[in-house]
Amino acid sequence: MQLVLNSCSALIQKPPGGILYLTEKTVLDYLATHSAKSNPVENNLDFLHHVHPDEEIREASTAADKKLSEHSVEMQMRKDVFDVLHTFQQSSEGLALQGEAKRYIDRLVKNGLRNGLHLNEEDRNEIKRIKKRLSDISIDFQKNVNDENTTFLLTAEQLKGVPEDFLDSHEKDGKYLITLKYPDYFPVQKKCVIPETRKLLQTAFDSRCKDVNAKLMEEAVELRAKQAKILGYPTHADYMLELRMAKTQVTVKEFLADLATKLKPSAERDMQNYLKFKAEDAKEFGFENDRKINMWDFRFYMNKLAERLYSVDHEKLKEYFPVGVVTEGLLEIYQQLLHLKFEQVKEGPTWHPDVSLYKVTDSDTSKTIGYFYLDLYPRDGKFSHAACFGLQNYFEFADGTVQYPVCAVVANFPKPVGDKPALFTHDDVETFFHEFGHAMHNVCARAKYPIFAGTRVERDFVEAPSQMLENWVWQAEPLKKLSRHYKDGSAIPEDLLDKLAASRIANAGIFNLRQVMLASFDQMIHTKEKCDVAQDYNAACESIMGVPATPGTCMPASFEHLIDGYDSQYYGYLWSEVYSADMFASRFGKEGILSPDTGLSYRKCILEPGGSKDALDMLRDFLGRDPNSTAFLQEKGLL
Repeated sequence: MQLVLNSCSALIQKPPGGILYLTEKTVLDYLATHSAKSNPVENNLDFLHHVHPDEEIREASTAADKKLSEHSVEMQMRKDVFDVLHTFQQSSEGLALQGEAKRYIDRLVKNGLRNGLHLNEEDRNEIKRIKKRLSDISIDFQKNVNDENTTFLLTAEQLKGVPEDFLDSHEKDGKYLITLKYPDYFPVQKKCVIPETRKLLQTAFDSRCKDVNAKLMEEAVELRAKQAKILGYPTHADYMLELRMAKTQVTVKEFLADLATKLKPSAERDMQNYLKFKAEDAKEFGFENDRKINMWDFRFYMNKLAERLYSVDHEKLKEYFPVGVVTEGLLEIYQQLLHLKFEQVKEGPTWHPDVSLYKVTDSDTSKTIGYFYLDLYPRDGKFSHAACFGLQNYFEFADGTVQYPVCAVVANFPKPVGDKPALFTHDDVETFFHEFGHAMHNVCARAKYPIFAGTRVERDFVEAPSQMLENWVWQAEPLKKLSRHYKDGSAIPEDLLDKLAASRIANAGIFNLRQVMLASFDQMIHTKEKCDVAQDYNAACESIMGVPATPGTCMPASFEHLIDGYDSQYYGYLWSEVYSADMFASRFGKEGILSPDTGLSYRKCILEPGGSKDALDMLRDFLGRDPNSTAFLQEKGLL
């Protein structure tokens, strides 16, 4: 904290004679240097409460994060620093800046305006208070989700249909211990034929932290709306979208409404299939058919549709995805595509024995590029989803020394049990590819200024680079590199590969309509001053999907995206898919799925700039034209 405070004080300190000389070196380079030094310290202190196995260290990390966040708000609200930045921007040297330097000073001044530093002292103090409270809410909300530890002890009859290998790994005193962690929850929801068991777990899953986090999210929505009003924006959504590709909530609303209209016929066909399957199951397993699809039915019948209509047996398929083979194949593909070399650092510092560290070098020049960690398995107190955390950004200091980027892929994949290796589902493989795509964005970015480092692009573009790389897990050539049967090392049969590729559009209607629903819920609560998150979520479920939320639940209470940076921006997952599909189809689809030349072009045009250029300009550089939605609509089966 003192490092940041010193940098701000030095920036505004007048030398003897009382004249403050403002130049690119004394303003931009100076601030960038101090950001490069302080950011890794702050990132690593915060990171520990997501991953460290020691509860005391997680608690200390949370406490440190709150202090750092409070201090960060104080620094953001320094009007004296803002005045210096604005003066430099309007000076002859500031006006003559070009390229990334101009983008940097303009962004710093714009951030100051968006923090209200041009307003009166009373408004500035209120914004400061709101920012500090929002920061605490975010930290507490995430900690509550990470600490959630509900378990169920269920019988074999209650878990009928769940694969034997799963049950064997969860046996306890003649029953089976099931948590709400992803590796437990999703397999049961997909395979258990007993509706009451699925309902029991889905109700608990969508009720996680509801007593505390629902109130926190509602408070956050109210504070965000109040801040937007002080700053002169109609709503929080208008405030957030100003710096995004979409620009306005009207654009987002029209995008989601148009997509919903296109998706609903496909979603309705999916629902009719689910109802047909449910009627058959009711007769076979002896439960009463209520003739509707409930929230606890979705994953079960989505899985059944893939099996029945596309003959994809995901239990059989996962036998070809042992974790070691998938990891080896993934690393090989990324190295080949991006002209990189990965080398495991055996004695590197880690926070848990399951964690591994890798050094990344350029395979053409042997120059160091950066480092990444893999932390793939669940444990108590750990971050409960899958994400890539940026720990340190690239920076070249004035003396020529280089600070290399470091990031961590954190996930909750099945862990090996005894002599049997962990087996990934195909969904797991896709998730791994996605998050590792974020890692490559962090590692390969070479923006000059830390504010544009790694994945710091427009939020509604940030998913596109990783989404584009998901395509490899649906193509035969890379899939062969990612798979071998865990018993005999045999390859996936060609007919199974063909069926898997064809099944990509299975459930596309209902899956993407759910994404539209979540994005619409996000826009709904962030375009008004107050909300009831459970009630508003239920309204979105019913109006868009035609299925109400399970009574008594509150899914938003564990919807961390809307607390930790995706507020008013969840639509970005669908928005960015337009660009990811175009990039894949237009370049890799035509030039070769594993073409190193195309991969290098992708690295240079999309990954290396970080946020130093507008996303649209990066896309034009890579595509050689403006992007379009044709490939996206084809991928969704809508053309």
